[in-house]
Amino acid sequence: MHDVPARDAPRRRGGGRRKGGRGEQLMVPEAEFTSYYGRPIVKASPWEVDIPVYLFLGGLAGGSSLLAAGADLQGNAALRIPMRWTAIGAIAVSFAALVHDLGKPSRFHHMLRVAKVTSPMSVGTWILTVYGPAAGIAAAVQALPVAPTALRRSWIGRSGPLAGRIAGFVAAATAPAVAAYTAVLLSDTATPTWHDSHLQLPFVFVGSASAAAGGAGIALAPLSASGPARRLAVGGAVVELAVSEYMEKQMGLSAEPLHTGRPGAMMRAAKACTATGAVLAVAGHRNRAVSVLAGASLLAGSALTRFGIFYGGQASARDPKYTVVPQRERVDAGRPVRSDDPAARPAR
Repeated sequence: MHDVPARDAPRRRGGGRRKGGRGEQLMVPEAEFTSYYGRPIVKASPWEVDIPVYLFLGGLAGGSSLLAAGADLQGNAALRIPMRWTAIGAIAVSFAALVHDLGKPSRFHHMLRVAKVTSPMSVGTWILTVYGPAAGIAAAVQALPVAPTALRRSWIGRSGPLAGRIAGFVAAATAPAVAAYTAVLLSDTATPTWHDSHLQLPFVFVGSASAAAGGAGIALAPLSASGPARRLAVGGAVVELAVSEYMEKQMGLSAEPLHTGRPGAMMRAAKACTATGAVLAVAGHRNRAVSVLAGASLLAGSALTRFGIFYGGQASARDPKYTVVPQRERVDAGRPVRSDDPAARPAR
């Protein structure tokens, strides 16, 4: 790398102070940031569109399982049934996207050879291994009423409802981790925008997952049964929007890719869709068409949030200034270089 340290840029010609006590005069202009032929310092991840799809659907699945378990406790079958189907459908496609990114299914199996608590990838693999079958059993049991008579009268049919309920609660217990661990997975990389959002990104993802699952519940359940879904959707939307704003203010320069280009357009559209969906969720509680529109808007907002953050991180990795400038600012301020060091945060 052939860049000029910013702290060395201000130089005085001849030294000393100007007459009249007006302080130092910069005789050499501030050095403009550059790197070795402008090449990236951090290698952008090789991930493609499979990964933001995996991020969005994983969050939708987790939120749906949580909502389904709550509906089960309330005896709200009209909400529980569509949410369990949503959960298994979303996690199945999410898993397929992950495997497609890995290249072949055996690589997922190979990750189960170890359990490393300091590795978000390893922890996430085990979370999915527990969550996926539980969500599958909870959904499959719902098909028993239309199964052949012989199956319904067998021990499988007799024990199915209890097994489905237990499986639904197991899925709900792991659902918050399913929704949040992907944020840890991103922020544990050296990609500037992802890494510098590590304190807030899990909360953004959980809020986004709640808004998406609530939106699905609003769109799929009857109006009379969708009250819990509306409350979850509005609460998730508020959390997502509020924490996103706070996160972007805290990130400084690293948030710039989230405001410009394609990622910026996605993030602006995501906030508009999420806010619109939350308003419609409240206003349309007696109107089926408005409720469906609210659900679609919330789902679109959640998906755009994941895509915007994903592509924003990729853009930050390709431009070396997002790696070097924040580090220099921390060094100039006498703070540690690593942004995840608690002492590196600005004093309040």
